[in-house]
Amino acid sequence: MEPRSEEMAVYFYAILFLRHPEVRSLFPPDMDVQRDRLLRALLRIVDLVDDADNLVRFCSRLGRDHRKFGTLNAHYAAVGECLLDALARFAGPAWSPELADAWQRAYATASRTMMLAADDDTRLRPARWTARIVDHRRYGHGIAELTVRTDEHYPYAAGQYVSVETPWWPRQWRSYSPANAPRPDSTMTFHVKAVPQGRVSTALVHRARPGDLLRLGPPEGDMTLPPDSRRDLLCVAGGTGLAPIRALIEQVAAERSDREVALFVGARTAQELYGLDDMLRMSQRHHWLSVRASVSHQRIPGTEGSLPEVISEFGPWGGHEVFLSGPPGMVTAAAHVLTERGVPLARIHHDPLDVPVLNAPLQPARLPEEETPAPWS
Repeated sequence: MEPRSEEMAVYFYAILFLRHPEVRSLFPPDMDVQRDRLLRALLRIVDLVDDADNLVRFCSRLGRDHRKFGTLNAHYAAVGECLLDALARFAGPAWSPELADAWQRAYATASRTMMLAADDDTRLRPARWTARIVDHRRYGHGIAELTVRTDEHYPYAAGQYVSVETPWWPRQWRSYSPANAPRPDSTMTFHVKAVPQGRVSTALVHRARPGDLLRLGPPEGDMTLPPDSRRDLLCVAGGTGLAPIRALIEQVAAERSDREVALFVGARTAQELYGLDDMLRMSQRHHWLSVRASVSHQRIPGTEGSLPEVISEFGPWGGHEVFLSGPPGMVTAAAHVLTERGVPLARIHHDPLDVPVLNAPLQPARLPEEETPAPWS
């Protein structure tokens, strides 16, 4: 079916909205991104079909995430009916009664797991929170700093990320990491960069104003300080990837621990070294924090080169917990450099590199240290 997967997704949503028009309001007006996510979710379910534990983890995460969209248990039957009809239409002669039965049972298992996880989550927390923008500051290079206050307590840990919906693009959610550890006044600060064709990010940078209301999904992510570790930290941040790193460093300061923190901040040019001055001021207040910056596309006095190149010149890092945040290419390259230099993969932490709910790691985030780390790929 792979050669016709996009056509199949278009057909699936067409018959879903025709037969069950009541579900159309749950989806964004522009369905291109949504169709891609459907296919990727199906592919991951197929990949995990023989891995029961991780299949349950994935479907449970999907179920909890779907609460913020307003998904109800009754919707799952409608989706299953249309999904099987779409599969049968585009599988052609490969479709058979046996295959139809297998898919029926697979969908029933996946949807039941999603519903159970959503029901459990309902007893623990709201599906979404309302947040009012209380401060909005623009910086250069299409970056803005937004501070919001939630209408009720928002429980998250430093280093986690939050899905955000704006009033200008309803039902389109994008993930951002708070740039601060939890505060007693229920405010959070986000660093947002307007990206080309990024409707949500562009609206948050150029259109949002104090007083505007946003909606937040539940906090997610495992890039948090290990509660059972007192190791020194290596933190590497590129661009607005500094946000969760800053939150983690604030958390270290709040804990008054004696661990050392080495922070490397990188950008293409010196003008793009966003947030560096704030981190340098923080290092003046805390002797345990060292800050180094590098640029990769400009010759200036000081450190030059990409972040992976620069961190390889320092160290050793084998005894550190490592936190990476920034562009996917930087994170991947930095992780590769560090594993080559003896850092166990279980001690390298970063957010999913794409759509979090579809790409977040499923195995426990921190493996036993006696296990041999696998090569980064």
